[in-house]
Amino acid sequence: MTIVPQTTGVHHLALRATNLARSRAFYGGTLGLPIVLETPELFIALAGGTAVAVRGPDARTRTDDRFDPFRVGLDHVALACGTDAELERVAAALETAQVVSTGLKLDPVLQRRYVAFKDPDGIAWEFYMAPNAASD
Repeated sequence: MTIVPQTTGVHHLALRATNLARSRAFYGGTLGLPIVLETPELFIALAGGTAVAVRGPDARTRTDDRFDPFRVGLDHVALACGTDAELERVAAALETAQVVSTGLKLDPVLQRRYVAFKDPDGIAWEFYMAPNAASD
């Protein structure tokens, strides 16, 4: 039996951070994502219409734990970008903010430009050209 869920897309992402205050400063301050909810255990930022919930460390979180895109689980998160001008602006702003990134790259599979960067815990993000995301 095939389930075929009728969905409008991703509602939210939930990430685990080793230092909630540092992550809050990165997502809300450096990236400038609006913070729409904040508790002592988590904050929720908006990336377009998608909520990104960032939780602080759990008692079971190893103190030396870091994101690894080669383990089973999350590889990276990509935010859609609609224009070349916005992609170039964000790539330049990441550089100005001293956020290490790949600079502008071309995805050889989909032939789309992007810039990739990491949050303070090493979680991999991309800002990816998708001018017609609904039809791509």
